[in-house]
Amino acid sequence: MIDPREPRWALRRELAPCPDVLRIKSETVSDPSMHGIRQGGRAGFTLLELMFAVAVIAILTTLAVGQFSKYVDRARNATAQGDIATMQVEIERYQNRHDGALPDSLSDIGRTAFPDPWQQAYFYTKLAGVNGHGGARKDHKLNPINSDYDLFSAGKNGVFKPQVSQKDSLDDIIRARDGGFIGLAEEF
Repeated sequence: MIDPREPRWALRRELAPCPDVLRIKSETVSDPSMHGIRQGGRAGFTLLELMFAVAVIAILTTLAVGQFSKYVDRARNATAQGDIATMQVEIERYQNRHDGALPDSLSDIGRTAFPDPWQQAYFYTKLAGVNGHGGARKDHKLNPINSDYDLFSAGKNGVFKPQVSQKDSLDDIIRARDGGFIGLAEEF
């Protein structure tokens, strides 16, 4: 009748009144000793399950890398904005000590080998004395964005155009409105 040495699932088959119930009972009752065993008696994952797991991991990694890249870009932009604000203060100090004269270059304020967050030099152009502001950075209407001097970083791509609204200049970190704006050219 009932042998105590037989596993539980075998007892369920014996008590089942008909083959349909036998099939249902044997599928719903699990034997702990059979956990993880597939057809053929092999344990493991199918190729489809492994491919699905790899796809999920790849998607999550892509999202994480994208978010991290955006965070790094924002941090570098903020660093460049802070550097430009600091240099602006140093230029104002220079003006105060030299009767309102602007420095000829960033080396006059001690910023010769001071790279931006993308390891490129900051750009400084003294506009006083430049005829017609020929070397000045300009807005989308071709008006100079500063009247005293231009100070900017070429940004992530390292390329800039005189007009800040052009595609190559949108990632530049600029000083505009004579120091009233320091930020991305795209936001100007």
